[in-house]
Amino acid sequence: MSATEPPENGPPDSSDVPHGISDADAFRILWEMKMKKRQRQPSLPETVTQLTTEEGSKVYIVGTAHFSDSSKQDVVKTIQEVQPDVVVVELCQYRVSMLKMDEETLLKEAKEINLEKLHQAIKQNGVMSGLMQMLLLKVSAHITQQLGMAPGGEFREAFKEASKVPFCKFHLGDRPIPVTFKRAIAALSFWQKLKLAWGLCSLSDPISEDDVEKCKQKDLLEQMMAEMIGEFPDLHRTIVSERDLYLTYMLKQAAKRIELPCTSEKPRKSIPSIVVGVVGMGHVPGIEKNWVNDVNIHEIMSVPPPSTLNKIVTIAVKVTFFGLLGYGCYCISKRTVRMILSVPATQYCLQRLNRMSL
Repeated sequence: MSATEPPENGPPDSSDVPHGISDADAFRILWEMKMKKRQRQPSLPETVTQLTTEEGSKVYIVGTAHFSDSSKQDVVKTIQEVQPDVVVVELCQYRVSMLKMDEETLLKEAKEINLEKLHQAIKQNGVMSGLMQMLLLKVSAHITQQLGMAPGGEFREAFKEASKVPFCKFHLGDRPIPVTFKRAIAALSFWQKLKLAWGLCSLSDPISEDDVEKCKQKDLLEQMMAEMIGEFPDLHRTIVSERDLYLTYMLKQAAKRIELPCTSEKPRKSIPSIVVGVVGMGHVPGIEKNWVNDVNIHEIMSVPPPSTLNKIVTIAVKVTFFGLLGYGCYCISKRTVRMILSVPATQYCLQRLNRMSL
């Protein structure tokens, strides 16, 4: 599955490895260095939840607030303490570009909601899902403008720190965003979609950094989720509960036993792995709940066909969008022609042509 493929494996730090030795010895030295740095009793932040697989692998889940400096620090400290074999983040391949973009570019991108982004979202996800994605981007842009902070900082820190750990792989652990949006749209009635769209469009309440940090408290977060469940239970199921299942599955896949690098034993010896997961705090309770269950993601990866009403609405939105676009182009071109005709040089040329035709 493409979401399990790392965009880049962390290269070993070879600065302390002697020159002129075999690859096998170099790998052994790097592995021993990693084991020495790995703390037997790691000192972990309060936001970290530890889980264990049946094979003995350990998974350290860092619950984060997506616009939080302290969350970035928690991620860095956890990776440095446990020296993981795999780092899994709550991203899919459609959002992986944010890992390598600098903060200034991301801040600018997050604030700009334009027709080009709308066209790209519709092309990628369909009309209804694309419009919903743009509304959610508007929410993200609102938070970005309020805090002056680009989203996804904890994921970028995880990517950087994973690259410093020898033999550490980096996995994308979230369900592809087009699947999530299409399932979310299909789960809502027409009036629920309108109500949700209106709520997102009217978002204007100021947000402080203290408000974001409070989201790391489970009691407040669960209260916020309960409010959303009461109003849009189907939306909660597709956007939160199903992704809890998907993240649980991906973390379990990442926590398979690993083979020791370049050992002479046949078959090669395998040991339990150490995994760090970086996810939003809202997903941690769901992952804990699903951890002991057998997780099957086949059902939550399918996209139901659109209803007749959805098809009608989609056609109406397309007609309206392209109609307004065409009318805008007509008005602009009409105004441009009038401006050109009003120029004295243009009038002189037209008069000369008229005389020549006579």
